[in-house]
Amino acid sequence: MIRTENLAKVYNGKAAVDGLDLEVGEGEIFGFLGPNGAGKSTTILMLTGMIEPTGGRCLVDGIEVAKDPLKVKKIIGYLPEDVGFYGNMTGEQNLDYFARFYGMNAKERKERIAELLDLVHLGGVTQKAGEYSRGMKQRLGLAQALINDPRVLFLDEPTANLDPEGVREYRDLVERLAGEGKTVFVSSHILSEVRAVCRTVGLLAKGKLVAQGTLDEVARTLAPSDGDAVRIVVETQEHLPDIEDTELLAVERNGNRAVFRAKTDIRDRLAASLLEQGIHVREMRIEEPDIEDIFMAAYRR
Repeated sequence: MIRTENLAKVYNGKAAVDGLDLEVGEGEIFGFLGPNGAGKSTTILMLTGMIEPTGGRCLVDGIEVAKDPLKVKKIIGYLPEDVGFYGNMTGEQNLDYFARFYGMNAKERKERIAELLDLVHLGGVTQKAGEYSRGMKQRLGLAQALINDPRVLFLDEPTANLDPEGVREYRDLVERLAGEGKTVFVSSHILSEVRAVCRTVGLLAKGKLVAQGTLDEVARTLAPSDGDAVRIVVETQEHLPDIEDTELLAVERNGNRAVFRAKTDIRDRLAASLLEQGIHVREMRIEEPDIEDIFMAAYRR
């Protein structure tokens, strides 16, 4: 449904997006992850036909965006990071204005706008958009992005201005849209939000795609060279003595607590060694690698 081929965008001699090859299937909820300045918004602007690429190409539902941007705009919805509206118009009037671009007649516009305002919990709100809170504007932006019942939805930092209740409703909405067969492309620098809704992710850093797949697949790809090492957490009552074992790679100590990194699970031998030395074990467990830590380490690299 969404594909980029060697996509590039250069500003003043510097590549904001650099040779991006990306593929997102129909009906996917795809998370586009990366720190601020990684090139996520620039990529979305090219995918939505707002700017032209310097090199390569991008396609949405088989349509090359740069060659036929108007055709693409008919089948997509877009929520920008900084959504804006006409402040002297109500939410309903703003949506009616945008709906006219899609050739909807008066009856269609009225029914669709009422449905969407109820969906984003703005039904019955009569105040002007200029008086809206940032969260209300974000909700109205979601409604605007859905006005043409798009097949593909691009969301740039969609939860930036939402309160916890709004975030929960946004997550439910995205799941519902994907259930209807829509493709949802979510750009964010907040890993926890992407984890909550996205089925597959791509990690962008300095304009380049570092990894793509499920979160677990990407985490395995990004893990350091000793990422297959078993991490064993041990906490004892007494001072933790030195342990000798040929399978040990490293030990990180902190008082009576330590993390052993080993080639294999050596908990049985660790327990036996500590018991022989009269050490009482309070805790001994395998520690799974933390996805957030892996991603942060990848950003720094």
